[in-house]
Amino acid sequence: MPVHRPGSPRPRRLFLAGALIAVCALVPITPASAAQSPDATATTSATAPTTPARGTARMGMGVVAHDGQDGLPTGTRAAQTEGVDVASYQGNVSWTTLWNSGVRWSYNKASEGTYYTNPYFSQQYTGSYGVGMIRGAYHFATPDTTSGATQANYFVDHGGGWSADGRTLPGTLDIEWNPYGDSCYGKTASGMVSWIRDFLNQYKARTGRNAVIYTSTSWWSQCTGNYAGFSANPLWIARYASTAGTLPAGWSTYTMWQYTSSGPTVGDHDKFNGALDRVQALAKG
Repeated sequence: MPVHRPGSPRPRRLFLAGALIAVCALVPITPASAAQSPDATATTSATAPTTPARGTARMGMGVVAHDGQDGLPTGTRAAQTEGVDVASYQGNVSWTTLWNSGVRWSYNKASEGTYYTNPYFSQQYTGSYGVGMIRGAYHFATPDTTSGATQANYFVDHGGGWSADGRTLPGTLDIEWNPYGDSCYGKTASGMVSWIRDFLNQYKARTGRNAVIYTSTSWWSQCTGNYAGFSANPLWIARYASTAGTLPAGWSTYTMWQYTSSGPTVGDHDKFNGALDRVQALAKG
């Protein structure tokens, strides 16, 4: 009978160890960091929804995604006056080019929430005025961050005021799809109406003017329950189509209409519902 000395491997153990080594040799070892190929990672990143950085919101940012686009206005501009709206992503704007193309009024993003001001506001706001345009400022609302009155004060304190110079339009409340989260900013319809009223009342208390309301019919219906109580405020409707379409409850007509995000020079183009003298009348108050 063979004698197995202490410390020497038994034949069965040697066999099992050899088998395990053979199996491991057949299976490729993949580093943990390479568990997913670069291509797969890129594909996942490309398809995953992304949330834009705070401060980058702008007029009409969600219009195409929620309402689509379908043509351009028909007819001539005889009864309407061309305008544009701009934000920081357009940088320094060529106002002379726009003026020479027939643009006569502009709105420039001044602020968002209580945490952002447009770094290009001075060039945009004073530049449009410098070439002869009637200009105004707008505030992108974030009702989930601070109260309406707080944001109205922030807006007025950062370029959103009004002056009776005949060439400054009343400030605009841009209230639309939330690019950062829940479409209605986590508010009920009644809660949203209260927030908007809070903003409008404080803006009027500070400036003496009714702020313009920029919105889309679909958002207004979903997030305010199609509230009809703000008809004293001029309506700026967003709809990228051949007509302005059905308006939110309470308004029988629009004052301004954002009709495209792909117009010449700056992309966002608008029509004022009336000739230049009506734009001047709104500025004068």
